[in-house]
Amino acid sequence: MSSYTFSQKTFTPVPPEKGSFPLDHQGICKEIMMKYMRCLKESKNKNKMCKNVAKEYLGCRMDNELMAREEWSKLGFVEAPSKQT
Repeated sequence: MSSYTFSQKTFTPVPPEKGSFPLDHQGICKEIMMKYMRCLKESKNKNKMCKNVAKEYLGCRMDNELMAREEWSKLGFVEAPSKQT
């Protein structure tokens, strides 16, 4: 008995556009990641308190090609408007 279906299309997987990135196997940004984790623990998981460390970590990942370079505004880092005197 055969179980072929002639009209069924084959599934071709494609990687996600965002959300998947290489792991830091060599520990290039590990020190900054640990700094961020300590900050989260000390601030009782209030990530707003650790935003500067998160920016530093993402910058390290982008600088070392562990993630695609993105504009900071797309990553949720909006620069405060500069004061004109």
